[in-house]
Amino acid sequence: MCGIVGLLAKQAVNQGIYDALTVLQHRGQDAAGMMTWHEGRFLLRKSNGLVRDVFHTRHMARLKGNLGIGHVRYPTAGSSSEAESQPFYVNSPYGIALAHNGNLTNSDQLKRELFTSDLRHINTSSDSEVLLNVFAHELGKQGLHLAPGDIFDAVRRVHRRCQGGYGAVAVINGVGLVAFRDPHGIRPVVFGTRDEGQGQEVMIASESVALDVGGFELHRDLAPGEAIFVDMAGEIHTQQCADAPRLASCIFEHVYLARPDSILDGAYVYGTRMEMGRKLGDRIQSEWPEHDINVVIPIPDTSRTSALELAQHLGVTYREGFMKNRYIGRTFIMPGQTQRKKSVRQKLNAIGVEFKGKNVLLVDDSIVRGTTCKQIIQMAREAGANKVYFASAAPPVRYPNVYGIDMPAASELIAHGRSEAEVGELIGADRIFYQDLEDLKAACREVNPSLEAFDCSVFDGNYVTGDIDDAYLSALEASRSDGARQQSAGDHALVGVHNQDDIDD
Repeated sequence: MCGIVGLLAKQAVNQGIYDALTVLQHRGQDAAGMMTWHEGRFLLRKSNGLVRDVFHTRHMARLKGNLGIGHVRYPTAGSSSEAESQPFYVNSPYGIALAHNGNLTNSDQLKRELFTSDLRHINTSSDSEVLLNVFAHELGKQGLHLAPGDIFDAVRRVHRRCQGGYGAVAVINGVGLVAFRDPHGIRPVVFGTRDEGQGQEVMIASESVALDVGGFELHRDLAPGEAIFVDMAGEIHTQQCADAPRLASCIFEHVYLARPDSILDGAYVYGTRMEMGRKLGDRIQSEWPEHDINVVIPIPDTSRTSALELAQHLGVTYREGFMKNRYIGRTFIMPGQTQRKKSVRQKLNAIGVEFKGKNVLLVDDSIVRGTTCKQIIQMAREAGANKVYFASAAPPVRYPNVYGIDMPAASELIAHGRSEAEVGELIGADRIFYQDLEDLKAACREVNPSLEAFDCSVFDGNYVTGDIDDAYLSALEASRSDGARQQSAGDHALVGVHNQDDIDD
């Protein structure tokens, strides 16, 4: 899960990219970066940290130009070192910068091909650098002068070589802005335009909220396998570049990842989460018509929309029972179990009067490791709750994600190999309710009936790209365990990484 943005405008783009990255911050809090193009030169600033901490006045002043891309990152199986932050850059051919959201499932194979056949060196463990070099190699076959068709031919060959889920945005020196989406449309990419009297300006981003903040009109999502090229005059060219595209977007975007005010594949995320609440309410009513729930309390922030609809559906009072510290990051994307445990008490504080003597239904968007909800249930009991029930707006998460979400190893997923009742017992709930997977799909289709298929692999273990086997998952298990992460962090701490202000330095 990362956030990407590309912008071609009639004036400096540094502020527009910065503003877009701030509203995409929820997609990654580990690092941020921006690269602009000005008079034939690329200018870069990237570092670990939040957007507001990475870009200071002196950095913004250096980031000149009316064309650029930006990125917010959280680490997946690789390291969280500064060298892994994006955008990445290659000087051959042409000079290309790229930012990427997702994960290439055949990254190791591609890395070998790039070295032995394409004669390219990969300097980090990031698959984003691999994707950039594949794109650069394929683009280099097109010759000195690039037409839109040349770029689309290169993307077509990228799709044939690269497997997994990915959305990418790139700048080609003196040519324009390019973006493309994987053939299954797993990771989101949208684009829009604005015209303030000087001519058409174009923004491409992971979510529509980035366009909203810049005053851009959303045109649409990129179709799965589609590429968009915006030339230096601001003219838009699009073409389908995949041999067999089929939309199967990541349903976890609607559960947790995206902002509720975003529109993904024609579906308002706010609306899909409302439907999740209604359908979860239906399930509770069906399984337990004589329930004794006194109050529904969301675990802020993502579950609020679903929790409110659920409460109204059941005819039960809705209350805010936890106050959130806005200066603590999302615990889901914190790198180690110890850090996650420590952060929960710093992040949330219970309002005792809303719990004392009541039978409380806590609602969260999902349950991954179970560590956070177990502590929250304990906080509710300490605040005086009589009984504590727990509801998840998503089905049980039983399988790791391979398409760019940093789900932990399967053995660390609390629902892996366990029944729903066993999960409830482990987290200390008096009763637990999960969303049904078919109801989750139906919730998204209620908002956009044209959504036929989804990537639901974290729930059902069905990986839509068809290239994931037991050997791959075993290797993933080894790399994603908390122990492996701690070892990786220690290894990377020994590597000196300079802070990149711009390429000219």
